[in-house]
Amino acid sequence: MMAAGVSWGAYSLHGKKSLNAGATTAGNFLRSVPFSVLLVLVHATQLSASSAGVAFALCSGAITSGFGYIVWYTVLPHLRSSAAATVQLSVPLLAAIGGTLLLGEVWTQRLSWTGLAILGGIALVSVAPKRLTRA
Repeated sequence: MMAAGVSWGAYSLHGKKSLNAGATTAGNFLRSVPFSVLLVLVHATQLSASSAGVAFALCSGAITSGFGYIVWYTVLPHLRSSAAATVQLSVPLLAAIGGTLLLGEVWTQRLSWTGLAILGGIALVSVAPKRLTRA
């Protein structure tokens, strides 16, 4: 998880400089293809795939994630780095809400309390006064 967090931070810092979110995201996806092919080749004997599974993977990976990254790269230049890092903390809560709405997962009291804690933390950081810098 630490490596994923650092990678996402680097990806986001790279995105702050993007002038064209769609082109940058497409480029990022294209650069990931060799690694994906290498992983498939290394694990080829252990893989099994159906046409439906491949279609779902492409939809989830290329289309849905690609759209999400384009949205993220579009708004990122308009956010302070600290605000962007804070907003990212809402992703697990959004995934949990999506699970309850789209997959029929049960909304529990625990989810309510953790969601409130996440949103409360984000609100505290978002409305905190900016630190004064010395001239």
